[in-house]
Amino acid sequence: MADAEIPKIQEQLFDARRSAREKYAALVIGQPGWEALLRYELVMLLSQGVPGALGLAMRRFLYPLLLGASGDNVVFGQHVTLRHPHKIRIANNVVVDDNCLLDAKGEANAGITIGSGVFVGRNTILSCKNGSIEIGNGTNIGFNCEVFSAGHVAIGANTLIAAYCYVIGGDHDFSDSSRSVLDQERTARGVSIGDGAWLGAGAKILDGVCIGAHAVIGAGAVVRENVPDHAIAVGVPARIVGTRA
Repeated sequence: MADAEIPKIQEQLFDARRSAREKYAALVIGQPGWEALLRYELVMLLSQGVPGALGLAMRRFLYPLLLGASGDNVVFGQHVTLRHPHKIRIANNVVVDDNCLLDAKGEANAGITIGSGVFVGRNTILSCKNGSIEIGNGTNIGFNCEVFSAGHVAIGANTLIAAYCYVIGGDHDFSDSSRSVLDQERTARGVSIGDGAWLGAGAKILDGVCIGAHAVIGAGAVVRENVPDHAIAVGVPARIVGTRA
């Protein structure tokens, strides 16, 4: 993917050409007009922070009113935050645990697609910056993870991602040493993780990497090059030390 035009959050928050409502709608709701704003605010006000079984029941009924698609038996924990929810599609039998952020922000992106039987652990962030995220059926994402996409991130079916992992589908150009990195373009080549892969706790998958099907990435590894199917990779930077085949 070519360099991506992604405005800094400060530029969006302090854009004098827009009203406060317009800026809030652009950052959080992703749709213009009062109807989308009021629907979002009412759903969040009535259900986002409600504890216990009552809260689970209310979110199960109300959150799908905001989503692009929602299947049967989708469970949302307490304080789950949705941004640009009309670009979030969730299949059947999915659990999104407490304090997660599903952020499908972008002007022309596909957003977030979550397959059937997926578990997203508490405090996990799925964050699009004009990118897209696809999570295959049966995948388990542990606590305190982040999946970031400025291009396209695809996670295959039945993948196990342990706690504190980072999947980083984007990067910054830093070739001009006379300018700050913030003032240079963002790049995005994307990340692909194959079916049945296992990422150990604290692993970091950098932009442009393809993890093969049924590969194993060791805890704390930093992966900056492709890992073939069934390979075992460990270390910083990660190196292949064996195979499961």
